[in-house]
Order: sequence, then structure tokens, then C-alpha cells
Amino acid sequence: MTEIKVGNRIVGPNHPPFVIAEMSGNHNQSLERALEIVEAAARAGAHALKIQTYTADTMTLDVEQGEFFIEDPDSLWKGKSLYKLYQEAYTPWEWHKPIFDRCRELGMIPFSTPFDESAVEFLETLDTALYKIASFENTDLPLIRKVAATGKPMIISTGMASVAELDETVRAAREAGCKDLILLKCTSTYPATPEDSNILTIPHMRDLFKCQTGLSDHTMGVGVAVASVALGATVIEKHFTLRRADGGVDSAFSLEPEEFQTLVIESERAWQALGSINYGATAKEKKSLQFRRSLFVAQDMKAGEVFTKENLRVIRPGYGLPPKYYEVLLGKAVKCDVRKGTPVSLDLIG
Repeated sequence: MTEIKVGNRIVGPNHPPFVIAEMSGNHNQSLERALEIVEAAARAGAHALKIQTYTADTMTLDVEQGEFFIEDPDSLWKGKSLYKLYQEAYTPWEWHKPIFDRCRELGMIPFSTPFDESAVEFLETLDTALYKIASFENTDLPLIRKVAATGKPMIISTGMASVAELDETVRAAREAGCKDLILLKCTSTYPATPEDSNILTIPHMRDLFKCQTGLSDHTMGVGVAVASVALGATVIEKHFTLRRADGGVDSAFSLEPEEFQTLVIESERAWQALGSINYGATAKEKKSLQFRRSLFVAQDMKAGEVFTKENLRVIRPGYGLPPKYYEVLLGKAVKCDVRKGTPVSLDLIG
């Protein structure tokens, strides 16, 4: 699998997972809070911080009825029009530079999800290191071609997309110039449940589209994300907030700083644990071989006496012959006097 250079980091299976903190609308329309989120994400160990680049007018129409009004009783955003929701959630474009600058000062990689061509052109002026395509835009082939043409690495969330749709998306990106592509398994419900996460799709998608894969995770907690690493995820994205109790459009399914730090630590441990296929004692295990069971003389014996169940024992430590020789040695005579506690070796046999 080809490694991908993103800013000062290398993303790939031979490197720890690339963990992204998604701010989304959790700034609650305060630049001061947005910068606090940046600083908290850096302290929590995030490798990158992502925002979203759109306005309500680039997303939808200012209509407060019909298809433009959210009436689903199970939705976090029930009772709002799409336009009002995006007005509440969007990150003002004039905030992008201070957010990007603060990220870079703190050693994180800043980037964004553009939602139309004007957003791509704006993000290019900020020299973004990579781009993210959201699940709801993964069939917007004109937008995908526009992003791919920048030549920057692309991360695409795959929520709701069929295999046929993903094939069109991947082809469009590659034909338009994208060489570094990462697909994220995503379940587009908010919050999502582990039962609906289907992370076994991650290695299947990697093999199908011959690219790196990861997880955009909307579940609560870190369990699903950590498990994804064992299935080959090289990128993990989680929504991030200072405190869920502060509210905000995405706060209900966002991690707080301490939880996010746990995600960074445990996902790296999961990656370290993968190692390689290995049998037998590792270099560090070799000292522990002495604590295996082996054959020892359990009673003083005179030359010519035979081994019995009373004077031949399988015990720790492991300095004698392996236990597999126990039945073979029963009834065999020793050729010399042997003291209790002597490890059994073939040299003792007459």
C-alpha cells in the first residue's frame, strides 16, 4: 500500500493511525471558542484538525418548509430549516486563516471539507495540505474533480454510497489527477451505533479500490475506532468539542479532550499490537522459557534405578527435557547416582 505524505506526517499501514479532530460546528459561532478547540485538540494529541468550508447559501435554499425543513422526530436538528442549521453550524471564512495558523503553530495539520468549487479555490489560498469530501457530497462528481485537480491528497467519506457509486467517485477522482486517495468507512447517522458501523468493510474496501482506508466515526466512545485499526484503518476521524454539555450542532456525538486523548493513545497501541505474523519466542520472551515445565528428578536415585511416577516429575522450571519425554523415560534406568532436583537430560540414561 502506497504511503501518503501529509504535511510533516506519513500516512500508511507502517505508521501509527492518522487521527483527525473534526471541529465542525462545535465552535458555537465563537472564534475564541474555535481557537480553544484547536488548542485542546493539540493537547489531546490530534495529528490534524478539520473544519468545514461553506455558507448556508452554498449549501441550500432559504426555504422553511417542505423538503427544506427537518421534521424527523429522531433527528438532533428537528424543528430547524436546513438553511438555519447551516447558518448556525458554518465556520466563517474569515476565521479559517487564524484557525489554520494556530494549528500550524501547535504542530497540527489544518485542513477542511469544501462543499462547492468556491470553497476549494478559497482553501487553495490557505495552502491546505489535503482535502476531505463529506459523505453527503461523495456523489458530487464535479466537486470531486475540482478537488482532485489540485493534486492534494483526498480523503472521502463513504457514508450511504453503494459500491457502484464509490466506483464512479474513485474513477472521477483518479481521472482528474488524484494520486493519493483515502476512503473512510462512515455511517451517516448522528450518533451512529456500533451495530451499524460494519467496520469489516474497511479491509474489503481497501482491496476493492486499491487505496488506504480508515474510519469516520460517529459512535459514542472510542471502541469502534480502536477496533478499526485492527482491520487496517490508517486514518481515524472523530468529532471533537470542549464539553458536550455546552451544546452545539454536533456536540452530542463529539469526544471531549480526555476521551480524544484516550483515542490517540489506544489507537496507536492497537497499531503497535498488530506487529507481524510470528510464532515461537520473541527476543523478549526468551528469558521466560525458563519458567516452562520440564522433567526433573523428584527423589534421590541410585545408579540402575528406573524412573517411576514418584521419582520423575513434570514441574517448573524449564531446564530439563520437555514433558513430551515423560512416558518415554518411565521404566528407563539411570546410569549414575542422581540427586533430587536434578534436571533430566539424556546423559542420565544408561
